[in-house]
Amino acid sequence: MNKLTAANLVHEIGLLPKNQIYNYIHSKTPTQIKIVNVVKPEGPIWIKRIRPNKGETWNSAKDESISVQMIWRLANALFPNHPINVDRIFGGSYNTRSVLETLLAHTPQFYYCYPGRIESISSNTKIKKGHKHLMWCPENPHAPNVLVEAKVNMVISEVPNSEVIYDSLVLPEELQLPSLDIEIKRRHSQMQVALIEIGQHLGFKTWIAQNDKGIVYKDKKIGEMEGVISSLSKEQNFISPFHNAQKAALLIDCIWFKNGKLMPAVMEVEHSTGVTSGLTRMKGLQDALLEVLPPFPTRYVIVAADEDREKVFKEAARPQFQSLNVRFFPYSAVEEMYFLFKRRKLKGITEEFLDSYMEPVMVRLA
Repeated sequence: MNKLTAANLVHEIGLLPKNQIYNYIHSKTPTQIKIVNVVKPEGPIWIKRIRPNKGETWNSAKDESISVQMIWRLANALFPNHPINVDRIFGGSYNTRSVLETLLAHTPQFYYCYPGRIESISSNTKIKKGHKHLMWCPENPHAPNVLVEAKVNMVISEVPNSEVIYDSLVLPEELQLPSLDIEIKRRHSQMQVALIEIGQHLGFKTWIAQNDKGIVYKDKKIGEMEGVISSLSKEQNFISPFHNAQKAALLIDCIWFKNGKLMPAVMEVEHSTGVTSGLTRMKGLQDALLEVLPPFPTRYVIVAADEDREKVFKEAARPQFQSLNVRFFPYSAVEEMYFLFKRRKLKGITEEFLDSYMEPVMVRLA
């Protein structure tokens, strides 16, 4: 396994005894921790902590939570044998971040370590003593319920994490209804903008849902952005000859077309909504195309927040959607790909490159 989920982390912590006192990784930290409850599959995890040197007792300690969102955020940052600075992952937020780090370090596959750090000041570069990091080592487990330091011969270049910035994204007046959650709509629109620009780098033209074309990005409606198809019927593309397919595609969030003859991906962006409606729209398009064409290669994709992975997998595994062979394209992967293209100006990339970012929903047929 090269990728962890929140459920994996919760499972490992769930194996730790609840009647045990856990000390922080830093030996000089006097606070002690106890596990109160572990809610499976993805949390939250409830804990208590006290400072005995301040006279605090377990009876008076309050329950504190490690949230599902927090667990997912850490899970998405972990890769085998790769040290991570937990404080940097959380940007100093979440006051139980060190508790999560400590509990994981007590599980067999996690170690703490102190890689060196590269310090560059002007033209002078030095390797300095490093900060505490957490490292997932799935192939080299240690005994459970103890803290083990991994001796590492590596250094970390502490460049701030890259951020994806969406400039001047605004909504047209007709979408700003009193009942509309602007933040939900904005996140949905950010993903559409990112997918349009990724498509440009891959040489694709992009269809954006008809009712989203009026959203404005950089003082231009996204329906007028370079590479965006204005009309499914008037512009040559894979489905332009087929009226029922055009109708089924009209409100699909994003479709990539290649050379007017191929359709690399059909994508529905889901944000704080049910996944079923997007799956149903994609199934409708698939059915309409299979009425007039033999089976053809494409990707049916749900784009959603990383923490919605289990929901996507559960819904996509329903019998009525199994023919889609759905893939999951998490927000973090969209933004990583977007930033990579913007930063590196990659060339010669084939569409198979997409498969390393989109996770197949593995359906076991009865």
